[in-house]
Parts: sequence; C-alpha cells; structure tokens
Amino acid sequence: MAVPHTNLHLVRNVTEPTLTVFLPKSGAQSKTAVIIAPGGGFRVLAIDQEGYWVAEWFAQHGITAFVLKYRLAPTPQSDEEILPGGRPPVPPGPGTPPGAPPGAAGAPNPMMIPLPAQTQPDAVADGLQAIKLVRSSAAKWGIVPDRVLFMGFSAGGALTAGTMLAADPAERPNYVGIMYGGPLGGPMPAIPANTPPAFLAVAEDDPLAGAAEIKFFDALREAKAAPELHVFRSGQHGFSMVLRNGTSDHWIDELYWWMSTYGLTKP
Repeated sequence: MAVPHTNLHLVRNVTEPTLTVFLPKSGAQSKTAVIIAPGGGFRVLAIDQEGYWVAEWFAQHGITAFVLKYRLAPTPQSDEEILPGGRPPVPPGPGTPPGAPPGAAGAPNPMMIPLPAQTQPDAVADGLQAIKLVRSSAAKWGIVPDRVLFMGFSAGGALTAGTMLAADPAERPNYVGIMYGGPLGGPMPAIPANTPPAFLAVAEDDPLAGAAEIKFFDALREAKAAPELHVFRSGQHGFSMVLRNGTSDHWIDELYWWMSTYGLTKP
C-alpha cells in the first residue's frame, strides 16, 4: 500500500515469508551477504526506506543483499484503518507511549492493539530460516556461509536480536546490525556465549528505542560480545535512508566502515 503524499510504501498482512535478492552492481563483488529486516511494529513493513533502498545501497557497493518479508500480525483490509486521514502510522512496538492517532471513525488505532503472543517468535523463526536458506545457497549467490550479516530496523531490530541470541549457535548470523531496535520490552534477555559482533545505531532523541538500545549495548558489552554503538544527536525514531540533514544521515557509511574492519567488504 502507498503512503499518501510520499514516495513510500508499506507491506502488511504477510503470511508467507519471502526473500528478495539484490545482486551486486560493481565488478569487485564481496563474498558477504546482508539480510535486511524492515521495521513496522510487526504489523507493517517499511519496505522502501528500511528495505529496498538499503539493499540497493549494498548492491551498489558490491555486496549481495536480501530483503526479508517476515510474517506479521494481521491488520484490517481497509487502508483507511491503517492510515487514518492519510497519516502515516507510528509503528509502536513494546513500550510505545500513548497518543497515537485513532483509527477510522474514531475506532482504536490497529497499530496500538496488543500483538498476538506468537507474532515476534514467528518473525524470529523467519529470520533464522532466511539465514539457513542464504547459507545453503551460498555458492549460487557467490557468497561464503560464514559471512552473513543480519540487520534490522525497529521491530526488525528486535527480530535481529532474536537471531543473534538464538539458543543454537549454528543458527545465528555471523554479524549483526541493529538500527533503533533490539529487545525493547520486558527484562533484558540473557546474552549467550559466542554472540555475534554487533553494530548498533540509534538517535539520542529517539523516544521509543533510545534508552533500550543503549541498555542492550551495555548488556552486550558486559558479556564481552564486542558491540559497537553509535548514538547520533538527532534523527528521532526511524531515520532509515531518509535524509534529515544530520549525522544520522551517515549511519550506513558507519556500518560499512565497521564491516570493513572484519573484512566483509572485500572480495
């Protein structure tokens, strides 16, 4: 569905997960794979600015990228109920403060209704299956199985955290990138041994994920999981690939440079 008055689209009511591949555009192809999980409160996917545009950037830089459409909680069929009055939704996620706009005709905003209990576990399972699929087809895509980076935004960051903390180390990605996401509600999960190296980025003025992501970084650091945290002075929640004339505009460059220290940008 299109977001009125923008060039953006939302995907919703995903019941069957899919991966969309973006092949490298440059000659010096890296053997790294990046799997991208867009955010959207587990009800929608911000498929452009947190999915396709990110994948296209990596493809332009010689890296094979995959955009994951993971299973979502159901939403009404009517676009008006999701975009009341044409306003973009505010995907809340755990801990969102009250005050989101009501739905159509004063009905409760469907973005604020509690998620079904199985929603996030299903999404994490889709992420783990995506890793398995990419690794099993590594030769086909010209990548190596131990150079898989999984990254996500907001709710996609919570999904990413679920993959990096999976009970079976063999199922985890090799590296992760968490953008204004991670474990955002409830107690901090246990950090297992051999947790993948993590790049985390969030804006200081993010009212949804700012404090929680810094707390997650502290937990990873205490567990000696080698995390790296970038806190931008502005950007709010959801800066993604939308330029805002601030330092958060360069998050993907910072991620790429971090990847280069692990040799992930080289052929």
